[in-house]
Amino acid sequence: MDHSTVHLPNFIIFGVQKAGTTSVYNYLKQHPEVYLSPVKETNFLEKDWPILIEQGHRYKEKKIVTFEQYKDQFKGVTNEIAIGEISPNYLFHHHTSIQLIKRYVPNTKLIAILRNPVDRAISDYLMHVREGQSKTPLKEQIQHKAHKSFVILKGYYYQQVKHYFEEFSREQVSILLYDDLRKDSQKFLQEIYKIIGVNPYFEANTSQKSQVAQVPKNEDINKLLVKKNPIRSLSATLLKPILSEEKRQQLRSFLISLNSKSKNEIDSLDEEKELLLNLYRDDILKLQDLLERDLSAWLSI
Repeated sequence: MDHSTVHLPNFIIFGVQKAGTTSVYNYLKQHPEVYLSPVKETNFLEKDWPILIEQGHRYKEKKIVTFEQYKDQFKGVTNEIAIGEISPNYLFHHHTSIQLIKRYVPNTKLIAILRNPVDRAISDYLMHVREGQSKTPLKEQIQHKAHKSFVILKGYYYQQVKHYFEEFSREQVSILLYDDLRKDSQKFLQEIYKIIGVNPYFEANTSQKSQVAQVPKNEDINKLLVKKNPIRSLSATLLKPILSEEKRQQLRSFLISLNSKSKNEIDSLDEEKELLLNLYRDDILKLQDLLERDLSAWLSI
């Protein structure tokens, strides 16, 4: 094999957040004919990083911001048929992402997984609560900040999907539904296998679900576990010599889960669901026509 060959994705799962993309990443990785970037969300094609950096934009040290760093994500490819990455923000950032996909990987197959936008927004909100990133109650976001809340804005799929359909051939863009992943994960994966051209009869172990929505039982304990602080830094220093980074992350996840209650245990957020559905109803109807697919299940709480 020629090790100088440059490999780039021939498929990208480009949307949407909180629609099972972490689970799908873990399932697809099991297929012997599929190679996925070691970093699940490279986000390289989200923004034009070289220009932003030139303009003085600051970014996290580990971020993939150059084409060379992006190519490095695929240097481990051997004889896999399908080479891919999963960055669900590419749908929301469609204006920049489409241009960057055209620049770097114009012929790649594009797959989006869409979730009922009401459920998606609630799951996203609960994640922000769990990670200590949300100070504004969801009801307040809906009533007063809907036009600038990313939690809410990410659920307006119609224009985002339409833009992809307009800029690429319809054969190149596939839209799948999270409902189908929940209903029959093997059948759902088979659909992806057919799109990316690998053996459709491979059966992945789909028993493990990733990122189940939970909220903290105790906010103070949660802050100690998820935010940088002296106690967390000291714990990391003490555990470093005896536990690998992966084991330390597993321990942290276990402690977070001990301090969490599932979304079924908290207030049902029925009022918020109604308010969200009022926001999304017209968009869902437009999307239904665009996809020529029945989305009526999304129109009731």
